[in-house]
Amino acid sequence: MRSGHRLGRQFGWLWGAYGTSALGTWLAFGAFPLIAIQVLHAGPAEVAALSSVGALAGAAVAVPLGPWVEFRRKRPVLIGMDLVRFAALLTIPAAFALGVLSFVQLLLVSVVVAAADITFRAASGAYLKTLLPAEHLLVANARFESTAWTTTVIGPPLGGAAIGLLGPVATVVADAVSYLLSALGIRAMGGQEPRPERRQAARMRAGDLLDGWRYILADATLRPLFFSTAVFNGLVMATDALLAVLMLGQLGFAPWQYGLAFAAPAIGGLLGSRLARPLASRFGQHRVLVVAGTLRAIWAVGLVFLGPGTGGLLLVMGVELGLIFCCGVFNPVCATYRLERTATDRVARTLSAWAVTTKASTALLTAVWGVLGSVLGPRTAIGLAGVLLLATPLLLPRRAAATLAETEPAPSRT
Repeated sequence: MRSGHRLGRQFGWLWGAYGTSALGTWLAFGAFPLIAIQVLHAGPAEVAALSSVGALAGAAVAVPLGPWVEFRRKRPVLIGMDLVRFAALLTIPAAFALGVLSFVQLLLVSVVVAAADITFRAASGAYLKTLLPAEHLLVANARFESTAWTTTVIGPPLGGAAIGLLGPVATVVADAVSYLLSALGIRAMGGQEPRPERRQAARMRAGDLLDGWRYILADATLRPLFFSTAVFNGLVMATDALLAVLMLGQLGFAPWQYGLAFAAPAIGGLLGSRLARPLASRFGQHRVLVVAGTLRAIWAVGLVFLGPGTGGLLLVMGVELGLIFCCGVFNPVCATYRLERTATDRVARTLSAWAVTTKASTALLTAVWGVLGSVLGPRTAIGLAGVLLLATPLLLPRRAAATLAETEPAPSRT
């Protein structure tokens, strides 16, 4: 299946919308910190707050949205979240043009965008499960993963050139427009989405906010996968800032070398996502999940040996290539495995809880590793994260579990 038409017109529009917004996101990669530094003359603490505090607050805002999304048609929610992100981001260039842009506004926009991102991901996963039959979910998730890594390769260089020519605010405009185009694409999908069954209670209760976590923790397969993913993603992202300090500061790499070290290996994610479905078809999803999840954990510890010059640059590229390739295989299989293990009427709440935890753990571990980097030095802190990553495969599900497909009614694809 090389064409989106094999999965239907509706999926083709959804895939195109995803690719458009993903490209916009990577075009604007790093724009907020640059605006804070260059335009608002913010200090290191304020810049760090944009990623850590903004992500944590956005995750907190998104908590009640998971149960809210569950009992509504998902396509209007997707369109709404795209429009929310479009409007929020567009306030940045508007305020800049009027000369009233402030750091508080940047922080508030980052919170709104983070919350909308989580809600969009939860709704899109739930919508995908009703849009396609179970046997096509891995194909669809592999295409999303492939698109994500493709935009990772081409987005930052193009965004960097645009920032150099027009300034960081211009890339925020491009990101905002990408969400508008995504909303239009999802609107153009057409078709009738079935209305979810409403719960008995008319109003949301406080306990409903925890439904997603309860479902995950009660499932013997989802629970270990949940903890492994949260810890792995948090530790990998926590070392990014320290690696930048080590490479750009102590080891004297040029900014273009630093960018190349992370942009070029993204090709590994593209290759890995292309192999995910053939490998799962041959060896089974669970075996691929465990093997890829184990292999992805062994690479990061190699960064402790990073040195200056060409050898150091090649080391970083090799480590990142191996790590990203394994993630490219793991991620679509994990996403499919998770959808297949989750009841249709619980998908939005489960994915929302999953995304909230991932964002929160990443923000917290980033803050902790920032302190460790200051106390122990960036190289030691990076090595410590690499050692801890070696333990994450122990959290993966040990045995394959049956899917819920046979016990659920067939999804409507009108």
